[in-house]
Amino acid sequence: MRGNRGGIRGTVLRNLTTVVAAFAGMPGSEWDNPPVRTDPLRALDAVARTPGREGRLIHLETLPARPARIGSWPDWVPAQVMDALASAGLQRPWEHQVQVAGHAFAGRHVVVATGTASGKSLGYLVPALSELATTVPAASALQRHLDRGPTVLYLSPTKALAHDQLRSICALAGQVTGLRAAAVDGDNTVEERAWARDHATYVVTNPDMLHRSLLPAHRRWAGFWGGLRYVVVDECHHYRGVFGSHVAQVLRRLRRIAEHYGSSPTFVLASATVSEPELAAHRLTGLDVVAVTDDASPRGTTAVALWEPPLTDDIGEHGAPVRRSVTAETADLLADLVTAEVRTLAFVRSRRGAEGVAMAARRLLGEVAPALSEQVAAYRGGYLPEERRALEADLKSGRLSALAATSALELGIDIEGLDAVLSAGYPGTRAALWQQFGRAGRDQQPAIGVLVARDDPLDAYLVRHPQALLGAPVEATVLDPDNPYVLGPHLCAAAQELPLTGSDVDLFGPRTGAALEALGAAGLLRRRSTGWFWTRRDRASDRVDIRSSGGPAVQVVQRGTGRLLGTVDAGSAHHAVHTGAVYVHQGETYLVSTFDPDDAVAEVEEARVDYTTTAREVTDITVVERQRSCRWGEADLCFGQVSVTSQVVSYLRRRLGSSEVLGEHPLDLPERRLVTAAVWWTLSAEQVRAAGIAARDVGGAAHAAEHASIGLLPLFATCDRWDVGGVSTAMHPDTGRLTVFVHDGHPGGAGFAERGYRTAARWLRTTRAGIAQCGCEDGCPACIQSPKCGNGNAPLHKAGAVRLLDVLLADAPAEGAMPPERERPVHALAGVSAADEDFAGGPASDASVVTTH
Repeated sequence: MRGNRGGIRGTVLRNLTTVVAAFAGMPGSEWDNPPVRTDPLRALDAVARTPGREGRLIHLETLPARPARIGSWPDWVPAQVMDALASAGLQRPWEHQVQVAGHAFAGRHVVVATGTASGKSLGYLVPALSELATTVPAASALQRHLDRGPTVLYLSPTKALAHDQLRSICALAGQVTGLRAAAVDGDNTVEERAWARDHATYVVTNPDMLHRSLLPAHRRWAGFWGGLRYVVVDECHHYRGVFGSHVAQVLRRLRRIAEHYGSSPTFVLASATVSEPELAAHRLTGLDVVAVTDDASPRGTTAVALWEPPLTDDIGEHGAPVRRSVTAETADLLADLVTAEVRTLAFVRSRRGAEGVAMAARRLLGEVAPALSEQVAAYRGGYLPEERRALEADLKSGRLSALAATSALELGIDIEGLDAVLSAGYPGTRAALWQQFGRAGRDQQPAIGVLVARDDPLDAYLVRHPQALLGAPVEATVLDPDNPYVLGPHLCAAAQELPLTGSDVDLFGPRTGAALEALGAAGLLRRRSTGWFWTRRDRASDRVDIRSSGGPAVQVVQRGTGRLLGTVDAGSAHHAVHTGAVYVHQGETYLVSTFDPDDAVAEVEEARVDYTTTAREVTDITVVERQRSCRWGEADLCFGQVSVTSQVVSYLRRRLGSSEVLGEHPLDLPERRLVTAAVWWTLSAEQVRAAGIAARDVGGAAHAAEHASIGLLPLFATCDRWDVGGVSTAMHPDTGRLTVFVHDGHPGGAGFAERGYRTAARWLRTTRAGIAQCGCEDGCPACIQSPKCGNGNAPLHKAGAVRLLDVLLADAPAEGAMPPERERPVHALAGVSAADEDFAGGPASDASVVTTH
């Protein structure tokens, strides 16, 4: 359907009124009584059949229900643990839970990789609680501090999941001897943390606190470390890329500290379904791990839908057709499902998007069913702790019918009774999409998962090629603990915790010896007879930002009152809270009046606006070192180290709903520099001439090929397009040729560009097909335009991109062939001393500038 904004809005309201009448049974009236809860599959069918929505449901696939396979607990489970589980309604385990518990109790490191809502937590809770139940109470506080008996450490990537687990554990605390549970995170008071340190036997925390607090202050936690029996790493598939590499080194530091205090804990890892879980768990922990992958849990019927918003009459940049925005379409679907009493989570990629979806859904419901508008809210990072807890409780209790959430709610928080999940755009990996969809139907009832496509190459490809999404295995987890920009800083942190000795080389990996020498040469470590020591007065752990956020979070403060509204991570601040940016918090809209990057403060004022803002960034790139390469005829395919300089220079105002550009405004923000890994390909002048592209269009052709290749890299590497960036040029000074770069968006690299190098033939052939098969004439967001292009998606040349890729791929190897490899030089470790390097992480940019020389 095409139509203008007013036409679309009128149609939306008519459609919503129709849905309200259909499910309430009261045509034309307001919602006075809540309707009977509706089968979500029936609701989806009704929504898709609503007049005006023809052609939006591109694909529908139904996954059949699956019965449970029941097992029995072994004899070693104490009676009090069995009774505690029974009181919580857990009578009989599923077979995979018994297998996991058996491996862990026997001291074998184990990873359970089964579907969402498959009860993975019971597999580690039973051996952990059984161990705690054997505790003999200490005679005194001093004895409890020095030897409090068995202890358990639980690690979660998010606070929401950690606190959800804590609530479940605390419900059992009075029934299991020795169970004293506590959370240790940034929301603790000093008194709460002190109690956990001195008394807790089951500590719930996250890798950040482990890295910054528990390990550096290990002497104060001696009693806890000395009794450590189990380390639970929940949702371990979340630890990928640079973040995963950091967590892998944090876990090696944990093993070292535990050994120092005489304990050798068993690791139990829980993951969504991933490719090669044993290998992923081994890379993360450095240990040999047994995998349990046969899911014995029951599952209700699940419908998976691929949904594409309609084209509008609006004209985008450079005349491109514009589809209705994914946030507007998701808000409509969310409102429709709420009217049908279908409890729904809508996952949105950005904090701003989550706020926008919730606001739009409430606005629509307010016009046709006012009583329901208060049952929709937003949930995202950056909220104050008390706000997050209240929203979680309201969704669990049913006071809220729907949330528009960021990935903060993607992980395994146990929220019963959810019927539907809307994913506003492909989340970057098949594993993440199934994780999102798995949030619905957790009570074995029918459920629906709907992927609403964004206007970008990857989403358009997936909804038109459902077999690439639904028929393909989930991705492997990519992480590289030996990344020198990760390894070096963690060796410094470990040396400050305890002097590093020769026995630590095997623990931290084969590059440790060379890394220690480099750190010694940089003056960060000093070798003495008893080992390597940290030389500085500051804390080494404070120099390591394991989430690559790039510095302290920016505080968002209301001007005039000084009220703290929330925070934005440093890496996103230049894009999210620059002067003039629209900032949304709990449904209220603000404009950023001032942004001070040095003081990490953004002041905002309340405002009513009909637009959003999008930052524009320009980027340049230089080759530091070519580390691997191969020839495809006259073309070169390379992998190595590059230096990327980026700067946010302006922002666009875009009309709400349509994304129509209303204006561009300049900004004056400092440059940021990133030294990272990249894959790039070059063409000779003869090859460019053979492509038959006019000289004026060559830069646009390279630019278009680069956009599309970035958009499709997530099919081959465990990343999304915001993890990588790129630059293209008709003649790059370092290569002397037409060159297209795709680089990792993290210092030192994350493994994504390297994966692109290793799968280049398949990746670039898929890119070529994605461009050529798009039905547009000159390029559109579904093929060559990028939602984060710092150069305004200009110039772009669709036909030229296909021709360049044809020339490049003419001599490419067969898809199974691998390019030659050689080792990365160790001298890259020099980067570990650059703790104050002028770079703050954040989203990488696509083709931010097309350099011509």
